[in-house]
Amino acid sequence: MDDPAHRTTARSKLGQSAFLVLACILASLLAARSVPAETPQPDAKWLEPARSRMMENPSGLPFFPHRANTPNNTLLNAADFDDAQVCGACHTEIYQQWRTSMMAHAWEEPIYRALLRHASEATEGRVDNFCTGCHTPIGLTTGRINSAVNRASVEFTAKNVPMPGVDCETCHNISARTGLDNGAYVLSPRAHGKPTKFGPREDGVSPYHDTVYSDLHTRSDFCATCHNVTHPFSTVAVERTYDEWLESPYSFNDQSCQSCHMPGFAGKAAVMGPDRPDVASHWFTGANAAVLDYLGQKEAAQRAREQLAKAAEISFESIPVSLVPGQEVSVRVKVANVGAGHKLPTGFPEGREVWIDFRVVDGSGRELYRLGAIKDGATEPDTRNFKVHLGDKDGKELDIEVWNATQILSDNRILPKGYDISEFTFEVPKDVTGPVTLTAELNYWPFPQRLVDYLLGKDKLMVEVTRMAQVSRSLPLGIAAQAAR
Repeated sequence: MDDPAHRTTARSKLGQSAFLVLACILASLLAARSVPAETPQPDAKWLEPARSRMMENPSGLPFFPHRANTPNNTLLNAADFDDAQVCGACHTEIYQQWRTSMMAHAWEEPIYRALLRHASEATEGRVDNFCTGCHTPIGLTTGRINSAVNRASVEFTAKNVPMPGVDCETCHNISARTGLDNGAYVLSPRAHGKPTKFGPREDGVSPYHDTVYSDLHTRSDFCATCHNVTHPFSTVAVERTYDEWLESPYSFNDQSCQSCHMPGFAGKAAVMGPDRPDVASHWFTGANAAVLDYLGQKEAAQRAREQLAKAAEISFESIPVSLVPGQEVSVRVKVANVGAGHKLPTGFPEGREVWIDFRVVDGSGRELYRLGAIKDGATEPDTRNFKVHLGDKDGKELDIEVWNATQILSDNRILPKGYDISEFTFEVPKDVTGPVTLTAELNYWPFPQRLVDYLLGKDKLMVEVTRMAQVSRSLPLGIAAQAAR
């Protein structure tokens, strides 16, 4: 029978020395539990203390500062990877979809390569592996990446150092992940001693390669490895597309990254395979219509425009029923993120921008007011935009030098299923001609024209401004303005 008196008697019989021994053991156990494990946990991001401990292990980060790993962390043999055209012989429809995507062009995309050249030169090559590990994983893990390659032109590397972007062999040779950012994947092209492909089918069979079911390929955290980006030296969160999804209603309702960017279609994954109701599409449709159009992928560019059109809605939250000449008027405009499972916009912070172009035009066609126009290759000052702003150690906003980022100055992007309300105030001229039309356009571009001109040269690539949504209302002139909703 257990009671306080019995426990006290038992303790006294241990003796003072034995009691002290037990106390020391208990203290040691508690201290041991308080020390983080030497090996980073699978979900650890690119943050302390995980980073420093991995750096202490010479083989822990073979492609530092990128987080890619390979079996035994050795260089892979380029001969272990097939060209995507080989995959296309059997996976014909999927291959045709992929080759039009930004994934296929991830290494040779001109804006990225121009940024990479600047970053490599500015950091004396410290970020060479970091940037390339998610734009040409096979190029990185086979040892073909160096400063000379990263600073060369697209034309030169295509001829002399050809490397794939994010291709079939990249994604379907990933056997595991070691974290949730900065390319924390494990690339294993011959996991079983012969060509091995990891995928989402438990019944997949191929006469050409081993097919291994991978639960990882069915989940959004597969995408996290390259769609969460943490600055490798300052640890500032540069991009957080996966985290934005993870904390959204989409995540809690089992809508994955693949749900939107790889929607299923009825057909065959391989020409000799069975008919399936839900073959994952491989267009990887995003929002970069401008670059896809430049690369000649017209249909893919149109899919990007359609994707943008589904992402957001714009409406008048409050607007007068009439306008009075000589009177000051305020109009509130609501922008809602109704279709993007991440912030609006997401991705590369110094480029992606969504904004409202608000205009007031009278009956004669005269523009009475506008805010949101493009001037000198950028949205004009005070534009109501949605964007993340990075800063350096001195708090100076960075226009292009992302490699110097140490902090996020501001982030007013719209959360998934969230909204923002902006107010526009203008004065109605006394000589106005009715009716007066108010128009609010929601626009997007992946990069400001000014940035692209700096990187590629004046007018080398004309950045498309994609209209995501629009609302318009014509108002009569009146004696007294009445608020209406």
